[in-house]
Amino acid sequence: MGRRGTGMERRKDGFVTALWRAAIALMALALLAPPPLAAQPTHIAPKLVAESAAPLPSGATTLALTMAPDKGWHGYWVNGGDAGFGLSVEWNAPEGVTVEPFRYPVPDPLILFGMMNHVYEHPYALLADVRIDKSVAPGTDLTLSGVANWLACTDKVCVPEKAVISVALKAGDGKVSAAERTRFDGWRALLPQPLDRSGTWERRGDMVRFGIPLPASSALDTPHLFLETQNVADYAAPQRFSRNGDWIVVETEAKGDASGNVQALLKLSGGRGLTVRFEPAAVRNNGEPIAAASGSIDMGLFWTALGGAILGGLILNLMPCVFPILSLKALSLARSGGEAREAKVEALAYTAGAVLVCLALGGILLALRGAGEQVGWAFQLQHPVSVLILLLLAIAITLNLLGTYELPSFGGGQKLASKGGAAGGFWTGALAAFVATPCSGPLLGAALGATLVLPAWAALPIFGGLGLGLALPFLAIGFIPALRNRLPKPGPWMATFRKWMALPMGLTALGLIWLLRQQTGPIFEGWMNIALAILMIGVMFHIWRKEEFARRKALVPYAALLILLSANAWNQFTKPDAAIGAETSETFSPAALTKARATGKPVFVYFTADWCLSCKANEAGAIDRAAVQEAFKEKGVVTLVGDWTNGDPVITRTLAEHGRNSVPLYLWYAPGAAQPEILPQILTPGLLTEKAGG
Repeated sequence: MGRRGTGMERRKDGFVTALWRAAIALMALALLAPPPLAAQPTHIAPKLVAESAAPLPSGATTLALTMAPDKGWHGYWVNGGDAGFGLSVEWNAPEGVTVEPFRYPVPDPLILFGMMNHVYEHPYALLADVRIDKSVAPGTDLTLSGVANWLACTDKVCVPEKAVISVALKAGDGKVSAAERTRFDGWRALLPQPLDRSGTWERRGDMVRFGIPLPASSALDTPHLFLETQNVADYAAPQRFSRNGDWIVVETEAKGDASGNVQALLKLSGGRGLTVRFEPAAVRNNGEPIAAASGSIDMGLFWTALGGAILGGLILNLMPCVFPILSLKALSLARSGGEAREAKVEALAYTAGAVLVCLALGGILLALRGAGEQVGWAFQLQHPVSVLILLLLAIAITLNLLGTYELPSFGGGQKLASKGGAAGGFWTGALAAFVATPCSGPLLGAALGATLVLPAWAALPIFGGLGLGLALPFLAIGFIPALRNRLPKPGPWMATFRKWMALPMGLTALGLIWLLRQQTGPIFEGWMNIALAILMIGVMFHIWRKEEFARRKALVPYAALLILLSANAWNQFTKPDAAIGAETSETFSPAALTKARATGKPVFVYFTADWCLSCKANEAGAIDRAAVQEAFKEKGVVTLVGDWTNGDPVITRTLAEHGRNSVPLYLWYAPGAAQPEILPQILTPGLLTEKAGG
């Protein structure tokens, strides 16, 4: 019994010793443990700042929670996607202080291990409005604090993080310093803008479809649809975008059983975005494909675009500005007798010239878009100087086709193109491709539109395909003897045919003249007429030197044209400057509004955006109507236009001041009124003319 008791005591002592050692270990671990979570270093550093440290009672200020990820780490949007979650805050707010939900900037899609993440891989800021009750006394301490929770990840590991955030506030006059205003305006500019009308969504079997009302004039570059509502779609599935008129149609794989309204964010070009509310309803049919944002490309879109570019370039040979050049080169080949080796050399050189010029123009186009310019094919035609140069070239080629002269003053291009061999073929192809830029033809719109949403390495071959299609007829003549042998034999008919080719090239010149008149004011048009008059003088001098009476009689129409151009130039230069700016609308700014109201005249301010269908409908149906503009002019109404297409922070703030977070917004300032009248979102000509009439 004694030995048994001793054993029990030993087991008891061993148990106590084990407990003691465990306690020692726990204390050691406690000493070695990191500090509380609030003081832990985080992989995304948060900081809470206020636009005004002295918010006005009955007013509001804006908070910004800045998040700065370490290199290689990223944070998440409100819906993190397949493997993440957004930020949440448990606020400790003083009495009379209300904090609204955070608004997130536009995120980026990131696929890791087959899972879609909606992330920020760079510093970003979440914005929230803080409202102060009117019962709060001035000078009251309103220090705001909270515990923030978020997820920080790399491509290998994720860490839930937590921190205490706080900002010192005191009820005051609501004053905002210029520096803080600028800083917060920069963050506001990165927030998505609310679309002015709802979209539609529907399920079709395993597919979910979304319809987004977005005018065709709105640029859409590598878009992506971020779904805030969960259980709607497979986030990682490819998204197929297409345009059907003023609607964008998005298709992807369905996932989940969500119903009712759906909230989402449409990412546009340049980091901009639109928040969209979708209602359950039928979605329109698919339209012209648009490439989605992804690390890979839609190869079906690529091959379709490439085929469309080649076929479109081939059809382009029948356009008025290209057909004369191609026909003349074929005639020169027929005149040479069609020697096989020479024909092949010229055909290859012609193809090289056309392809290289198209690649060069395409490369410049992509570089401009990469620099943030919203440009498209024939972008150079947006600049009057480029249009004038192209116009002079078209006129010069027209006169050359008429047999007036051989254009020695236009240097290498036309002179080299008139030669045979590789040099002549190359320069003819280059000239044909360059002159083709103002032309348009079937299939080119979709093909060249695809280049604006594909990566550069995939877009450039499509531009090259345009040049190849343009060169195909001449390439076929050079390499297929049967076609070459069917060319008509040289004869007097060639001179007649050449002159007939001046007609489509002359029509191209007239089109460029019309375009230039649309782009420029009287002064530039006057200089254009002077340039054309100088060209006419050169033509007349060249004809006179030929010393042939029959040709000299041709001076009569040229002289008449010279007189007409000179008279029109004089007319343009003597127009009053006011004719250039006949429109009464000005760009909105707070300073412009103050200046306009100081005149004592009625002021009409409207805020619009290119992607706002309601805005464009009101402008076309009411604001821009002749009767309305006449009434405004008669009563001296000053019109200010605020363009919110790219998210101007000044306009964002102005909208918020009038209780709005979207466009359209129409304000009418009557003379002497302290506050503007907010007009309905659907305008009529009668409403505006009534306002102008007072």
